[in-house]
Amino acid sequence: MAGIYVHIPFCKQACHYCNFHFSTSIRLKNGFLQALLNEIILQKNFLTNEVVETIYFGGGTPSLLSADEIIKILKAFCSNYAVAAEAEITLEANPDDISFEKLIAWKQAGINRLSIGVQSFFEEDLRWMNRAHDALQAQESIELAYEAGFDNISIDLIFGTPTLPDSNWKNNVEKAIALNVKHLSCYSLTVEPKTPLEKLIHKKKLDGINTEDQARQFLLLIEWLSEAGYEQYETSNYSLPGMRSKHNSSYWQGKKYLGVGPSAHSFDGNSRQWNIANNALYIQSLQQNIVPFEREILTPTQKLNEWIMTSLRTKEGLQFDTQAKQVDYRIVELLKKKSARYQQQNLLTTTENSLILTNQGKLYADGIAAGLFFEEAEIRDDACAAGF
Repeated sequence: MAGIYVHIPFCKQACHYCNFHFSTSIRLKNGFLQALLNEIILQKNFLTNEVVETIYFGGGTPSLLSADEIIKILKAFCSNYAVAAEAEITLEANPDDISFEKLIAWKQAGINRLSIGVQSFFEEDLRWMNRAHDALQAQESIELAYEAGFDNISIDLIFGTPTLPDSNWKNNVEKAIALNVKHLSCYSLTVEPKTPLEKLIHKKKLDGINTEDQARQFLLLIEWLSEAGYEQYETSNYSLPGMRSKHNSSYWQGKKYLGVGPSAHSFDGNSRQWNIANNALYIQSLQQNIVPFEREILTPTQKLNEWIMTSLRTKEGLQFDTQAKQVDYRIVELLKKKSARYQQQNLLTTTENSLILTNQGKLYADGIAAGLFFEEAEIRDDACAAGF
């Protein structure tokens, strides 16, 4: 089973914190769509013998697409790939793009899951982030989606901004629960290099980030959502029973996926590749039937470290013996040895078959993963890294 990610590189306006590839001009939109349809055909052998169980429209702002444009893209996938009849098909949407008429059209086009970029239900947060929607649209977009017949709805929320006291953060979470949102992706605000946010903070036009506030709000979030019946199945993702994102889960499970569109990444189990992050050059290359990407072949050690990084973020943690994978006992012993200091600090728990982050450990997930990584010299023969 495999997934497909579609990158739509256009937005109405730039959010201060965003470092994804996008353009606020849609001048090249028609040329992009033709190039995208061509790439879909040219890449049809990337997932040979794989059934596509998820398609995810991300960006950028995919909700800028019309229903007809979505239909063309989905038809291209169905004509060139083995797309499962019950495939999860997600569209990222901004609240200001959502109307009842659009929702009905998207549903008829084949979209069966929405990921709505709410970020906050408070006006001051949205202005600070430079979001295009307002607080009322944030709530109404969810209500309209349910009214239009969408049941599988996820929303994004951001915490740890200078404008968000704990009381407002609790209100955001409680509102999402009251609206019966089945899935939440909740992110601690990161000040990414070369973003408007970094520049504004550097010029002291906006207040900076307090990491202690972020850590506290993260732990409060885990507590509040657990009490409401949500499972934290990955560090940033929470769902009611049976409502995990199949697409996002495939990344953490190491499944194959194809990414199409400018800047999109792909993984075939042995290599990673990424398309050029330039709309004009992407279009020009596809006009010549050339997919503009770079590729990296992964060593067994790199694949092992990626498994550590992605698995450690999940509820199940690093599992040494599953139906999909049996980790060499030498790797297991080394991992348990490396993890001892984190267990002593109550950041990791261990069983005979797994290593799992504690709630406190989730605050340091990336650092702990890096501490468990292997150097090439540590794996003296390829058999030791078998399965990666």
